[in-house]
Amino acid sequence: MSARKTALVVAPGRGTYGKGELGSIARLHGARFADLIADFDAQRRARGQPTVSELDGADRFSVATHMRGDVAAPLIYTATVLDYLSIDREKFDVVAVAGNSMGWYSALALGGAVSVADGFRIANAMGLNSQTHGPGGQILLQVVDETWRPVPGLREQLLGLAAAITARPDHALALSIDLAGMLVFAGNEAGLAALLAEAPPIPGRDPLRLAGHGPFHTPLMFGSSDKAKAELAPALFGAPAIPMVDGRGHIWRRFASDPAAVWDYSFGHQILAPYDFARSVQVAVKEYAPDVLILPGPGDTLGGAIAQALIGIEWQGIASKADFAARQATDPILLAMGRAEQRAVVTGNQ
Repeated sequence: MSARKTALVVAPGRGTYGKGELGSIARLHGARFADLIADFDAQRRARGQPTVSELDGADRFSVATHMRGDVAAPLIYTATVLDYLSIDREKFDVVAVAGNSMGWYSALALGGAVSVADGFRIANAMGLNSQTHGPGGQILLQVVDETWRPVPGLREQLLGLAAAITARPDHALALSIDLAGMLVFAGNEAGLAALLAEAPPIPGRDPLRLAGHGPFHTPLMFGSSDKAKAELAPALFGAPAIPMVDGRGHIWRRFASDPAAVWDYSFGHQILAPYDFARSVQVAVKEYAPDVLILPGPGDTLGGAIAQALIGIEWQGIASKADFAARQATDPILLAMGRAEQRAVVTGNQ
């Protein structure tokens, strides 16, 4: 038998459970993980919320319902953690975990800093808490060309524009998430309107206002942070069993991480300051040199951002979209469990 491949697991965040994922939790996991799903359902039922099973089993996907924070977060967490538990550990040795934005709460459970049940409790609470904020939202802008190489000067131009806008009276705007090839800015309505009006031409797509998203990862989320710290006690947290790379690129290591500090980061800095997803991936691959990166479901939309993060440091000679596609065709470095053929590799069901 060949040696196991080392793997970095990257948990997805908001916006990944869409129309195509409706029913996937029951279809992929209903038989094997019925007890866990029942526990998650019981947690929701105790709070007077529709259960994961009811939401996943809806007749049709509703943007108004399924994209709302208090619904999206538990669905995404459930799909992610059950995919993680489905990884064939005879084939893959998970050496570290990371996550994008809300995916950090999934990463806490994947890394063993909290239990799977408490991870759901946190994700579910944060889905509600994420709606506790000042007025505003998020806008996504692309900063790479069609080859996924940076457009010279565009990133700096946008960051400078954001700084100028937020200096104006009654305007708030800041970087929210760095996705390598895309930047997410968050702010109040005045700040967002100014960004849309004054942003320079960007490649590929027009600036996109993210539906149902608040001004995440900015000080406008102070209500969410305060509520999280009041509701979710430090006692839920322990030391991680697997290294976790957070949204600063900081590594929470086994035997060297204070659970109280993980708690404070998760409900403080993680909510109120920018989330550098690109750096988290880049630090993780440099530190642990995984053979592959595994992207659990739902969906596979984070795959482009992961690839662009690798391109940003020319990881293993991958310097463009064409390089990444060629590598995927011959010796895949990214295995997205939202894709049936790659899922079969990860779960050992080929």
